[in-house]
Amino acid sequence: MATVSLKHICKIYPNAEDTKKKKKKKGEEPEHNHHNLQVTAEGVLAVQDFNLEIADKEFIVLVGPSGCGKSTTLRMVAGLEEITSGDLLIDGKRMNDVAPKDRDIAMVFQNYALYPHMTVYENMAFSLKLKKAPKDEIDKKVRQAAEILEITEYLDRKPKALSGGQRQRVAIGRAIVRNPKVFLMDEPLSNLDAKLRNQMRAEIIKLRQRIDTTFIYVTHDQTEAMTLGDRIVIMKDGVIQQIGTPQQVFDSPANLFVAGFIGVPQMNMFDGKLEKKDGKYYVELGDAKVELSEDKQKRLTANGIDSQDVTVGVRPEHIEVHEEKGATIHGTVDVSEMMGSAVHLHLRALGRDTIIIVPTIDLSGEQRANFAAGKDVEFTFEGNCVHVFDPKSGRNLEF
Repeated sequence: MATVSLKHICKIYPNAEDTKKKKKKKGEEPEHNHHNLQVTAEGVLAVQDFNLEIADKEFIVLVGPSGCGKSTTLRMVAGLEEITSGDLLIDGKRMNDVAPKDRDIAMVFQNYALYPHMTVYENMAFSLKLKKAPKDEIDKKVRQAAEILEITEYLDRKPKALSGGQRQRVAIGRAIVRNPKVFLMDEPLSNLDAKLRNQMRAEIIKLRQRIDTTFIYVTHDQTEAMTLGDRIVIMKDGVIQQIGTPQQVFDSPANLFVAGFIGVPQMNMFDGKLEKKDGKYYVELGDAKVELSEDKQKRLTANGIDSQDVTVGVRPEHIEVHEEKGATIHGTVDVSEMMGSAVHLHLRALGRDTIIIVPTIDLSGEQRANFAAGKDVEFTFEGNCVHVFDPKSGRNLEF
């Protein structure tokens, strides 16, 4: 168990060719963007000014698209990547120059990294044998970890005789026996099928409750992030976009990227206007005009926001479809996806592709009408479900 502190962490991968080709003038630093990551004369900025305080026994999830720097950050904590600048502290002790084996951390990799010629027992015991721990202590720790993970019956098998989920449990067990201060997990479920991923998510939640240590977990899967994390760190192009609880980042996205990344299906975005009239804020979409909720009114007023063009965000589950004409916003169904308890309607509305989630049975218990392709629908939403973003910066105007 430990606190982890990352202060102004940066990672630059040197780009020798660019440095040779581009001679900078005195006092000038060449800078451009390549694959959305910033490139300077020193090289590619894979992680930029990363700041995060992780409490003892907290479960932190780093999430973002491929190439956003989340795994690089994890590997810097593990000591597998050198930190270009900034400070990494575990329990208040600076770890930048401490060897990985001396950091008292354990890491679970995406590809399990098990020794194929060793049994499950031998794989789990290996790190303890290197430390020359007593045999009875090794046996006790291995069997305790195997019991927690329900793999006792596989201790005499080799990895090739195990399923993907069983191999992942062995990899986790190998880390547990070390009783580390910090548990690092790098996309541990990405090689599993959807059903097994769901089961293993539940197992990790149970595991966390039983071993009670500090976790840093990396994934590109927002469902994993939302279900596992005490807090989520959302990254893009090496930069932190938002840090918060799963509910906070879902309810109050800091910018357009977070709004689009968190939530399945993703948030609908429309070109609209924010109007301030008689001290009240409204959003206008086409012919529709929706008054914002009281809490949103207060935040926009506190930020001194004036009437302006905005990007309006509304989640698919917060849109209400009306059968009758003359509601507020008109759309035409392109595709109707039956998902069992709900229908996902893909519409063309206000010049944008729009998704609406419609329950198959309404509140009165009546079956919903069939929404076939080409059908015209009317829809609206409440003022407490609207998010307003600056179209240029992408910033949520409430925060």
